[in-house]
Amino acid sequence: MSVHKLQPDTWVDAYADYLFNYAVVRVSDEEIAKDLIQDTFIAGLNSAQNFKGQASERTWLIAILKRKIIDHYRKINSKKGKAEVRIQYNVDSEGDWLEEQVADPASTAENDALENEELGLAIQACIDKLPESQRKVFTMKTLGGLSTEDICKELNINPSNLWVTVHRARTALMGCLNKNWFA
Repeated sequence: MSVHKLQPDTWVDAYADYLFNYAVVRVSDEEIAKDLIQDTFIAGLNSAQNFKGQASERTWLIAILKRKIIDHYRKINSKKGKAEVRIQYNVDSEGDWLEEQVADPASTAENDALENEELGLAIQACIDKLPESQRKVFTMKTLGGLSTEDICKELNINPSNLWVTVHRARTALMGCLNKNWFA
């Protein structure tokens, strides 16, 4: 694998649109998505020393953005305070290590292993409750990071069906987590 280097002066031009599209799909609010992108760039600058060059800048920035989105939902939904989401990913995927390598200096949740474990168990229990088709598509897309094209070919579905299924799975997971974790 080639070693990638950070070029923060190009981030806005090179990645802002992609990151915005990624965020707005997940938070359904353009202003919040813009704020999350800004927070992502700031966190990227603050944790640039953690960048090891094992993934592309875009992959690294997406990992930071994912954490910002999780923090956003945690802030608006959690009565338990900050909890770190740790999900085990396939070891074959380029960005697997990123979720654990990108530190958020403002976050104190990394030290709360018990809460991390409890949330991870709650998420897995909610995933296990999904209908099989939703569980499979959600796991492949969100946790496995497979492309829409690859999933559609493997499951013989079209992209619209995939995104409807992912949306339904996310809605069900959020309902389950609100009932079983955030309550």
